Formats: sequence, C-alpha cells, structure tokens
Amino acid sequence: MQLARMGSEWIEFPHLDWKFNLSDHFSVFGFDIKFYGLLIAIGFSLAVLYGMKRAKYFDLDPDKMIDLALVTTPLAFVGARLYYVFFSANVNQYLADPISILKVWEGGLGIYGGILVTFIVGPLMCKWRKVNLWAMFDITALGFLIGQGIGRWGNFFNQEAFGANTDLPWGMTGNLIQYGHADLVYDHALPVHPTFLYESLWCLLGFILLHVLSKKCYKFKGQIFCGYAIWYGTGRFLIEGLRTDSLMVGPFRVSQLVALAAIAAGATLYALLWRLSRTKTYLMVRPPVTETEPTEAPAEEEPVIQQPDPQEEHHGKTD
Repeated sequence: MQLARMGSEWIEFPHLDWKFNLSDHFSVFGFDIKFYGLLIAIGFSLAVLYGMKRAKYFDLDPDKMIDLALVTTPLAFVGARLYYVFFSANVNQYLADPISILKVWEGGLGIYGGILVTFIVGPLMCKWRKVNLWAMFDITALGFLIGQGIGRWGNFFNQEAFGANTDLPWGMTGNLIQYGHADLVYDHALPVHPTFLYESLWCLLGFILLHVLSKKCYKFKGQIFCGYAIWYGTGRFLIEGLRTDSLMVGPFRVSQLVALAAIAAGATLYALLWRLSRTKTYLMVRPPVTETEPTEAPAEEEPVIQQPDPQEEHHGKTD
C-alpha cells in the first residue's frame, strides 16, 4: 500500500508491504505547517473539550478550568523544551547558542518536563482561583492521556522516537531512520520498533480505562491522577527500554528513572489519599446530579374533606 507522494521522505513496514511517501509538513497558502505541531494542537484541543464536557462531573467550574489552562499550558510547553535541552547529549551546544533552544520546530520536547511543570504550577493556580486541587489533577490526567495518545503520532511524521531492531510484523523503517541517526546502536537497514505507536496505544488504552473508572468507581478525588501516574509510568518504563534515542544520565535512561519515581509516588499517594478521604471533605466525591436522573416524587397529600357550612344548612331548611 502506498500513499500519494508529499515529500522526499518515506516510511515503510516491510512485513506488511506498506510504504508511505510523506513529509513532516504541508503547506497552506504558502505557510508550512508541521504535522508534529498540528497533532499536538489537536490533542490539546480534544483534551480541553473533554475537560469542559466533564467538568461538572468532577465538581469543577469550566470557566475556572480555562483560566488554569491558559496559564499552565504555555509554561508546560517551556518545561518540556527545557527538560529535553538539559538532558540532551547536545546540551553544551544549546548553552553555547541559546537561540537554538527556541527552535522547537527542529525537534526536542520532553513530555516529563511538561508534566512536572503542570503539577508544580497547577497547585498555585488552583489556590488562586479557588479550585479543588485533586479534582483538577484528576481531569488533567485524563486530558494528558488524550493529548499524549494523539501527539505521539507527530513522531511518525518526524521518523523519531523509534526503538531497536525487531522481526515483528509491524517493524518499520524509513529514509531518516536508516541514515539520520548513524550514532545509534542498531542496524539501519533492518526494521525497528515503532515505539511512538506503542506509547500512543498505551495512552489511549489508559484513557479508556481511567475514563470508565471515573464513571463507575470514583471513590475519592485524586484517584484518577494516581492511576495515571502508575499507568503511564509503567508503560513508559517498558517502552523506553526499547528506544535508541533516550536521554541519558550516565548509564541510566532519564525517562526510566522518572517513570519508576512516578509509579512509586502514584502508589504511595493513592494509599494516602484513600485513607484521608474518609475524613477530609475536600477529597470526598459527591454523586453528580444529571438531568436524566429521576427526581423524587412528592408525597401524596391526603384529600381535604370540606365540611358543610352550618349557615347554609340553616337557610336551606323550610319551616
């Protein structure tokens, strides 16, 4: 299967006999639009729409949620970029030429940096706007899974975030995978793991599971956030072990260390919040009231028996 040619790059799934001729961007009225940025924007938009739709379910004010998003989103983007820069093998080049840090379109965002900034700035914003912190964390975690699940497909167009060689039927290869990363340890001529796809599917599956949990078994505020930390941390730890482009600290992969910390923190926080939710009202979940729920029928009133007027009876008699 071959798609219409859009550029000089190509990606192929040899075992499936699929080949895609594509580019990492397209033009509209003379302006180049990167697929990576477009997919991040789509993921963010869908996350916001989901949050707005379910805000009242989490006992949140949609207007205040928008205020928080307008502040935390750009800061999270900056955090994701700085996380990548300072853990990159090219950090000295970035520091020698600080302007290059701004060139995000050339690639390089660390999702953990965005997540960490969000959950640092978030509490300050929640306190300022008087928003329940843990309820906000819950709905934000669901939004993150939507955004990450969709945004990861930007790596497909950039031919990045791939893994080591594999004989699995969905192994992929491409012109940039073969020739663009000569310093990495793998055979450039053989298919590699599409780890971007693994993480996308992991995030979307996690969203489905936590969405159902939030509707069927939402016991305390903060529960969904803890589930997110455990779920995403587990998936990222396993998938990162397959990648050949990991950010490193000595012999260790940064993302795997952060993933382990996320799993431990999520599990510990889950146990703590579950215990506190028995006595702390700000952690208690109130059942949402929807328009479709039947209302309690008013109690039937006993019929009032009207007593006859004695004067009317008197006037009605004949002498």
